Amino acid sequence: MKKAYRKTATIRAEQFDGSDAMVEKYHIEYDGAYILPFRIKTPDGWLGIKASDWISTGVNGEHWAIADDVFKKTYAELPVIPKDVAERIITEHSLNDLIPSGGIYRAMIQTVVYGYQKGDIGDWIVNHSDVFARAWLDGYQVEGHK
Repeated sequence: MKKAYRKTATIRAEQFDGSDAMVEKYHIEYDGAYILPFRIKTPDGWLGIKASDWISTGVNGEHWAIADDVFKKTYAELPVIPKDVAERIITEHSLNDLIPSGGIYRAMIQTVVYGYQKGDIGDWIVNHSDVFARAWLDGYQVEGHK
């Protein structure tokens, strides 16, 4: 029986726009004679890349080119959450290390059981429960941070 797997690694990637700044940043070679005039050095050698492809940087600083259509089918941007919600996730993850039962369930149920007021963290969690769950499981970006 085949088993299903999911990717668990978070990657950093930037969409290549063909600008001089990106050519310099990623040490991309340019040769107008080729169908793919841009080439990027990868661990597998030089690879053709075009504007709209994605450049991923590996854990050792190496670069990989990913075609735009493949990238969009494979990766989703991490959810963006408010700073106070991120702090709640950090706190609850720490508590989860000390108290093994509960985790995300406890974080969400406490919000509902103990109540919340419009505009507070609990209100955001209840009204964005899918985003909260994805952030808890996959990681997140904090609003306003780059």
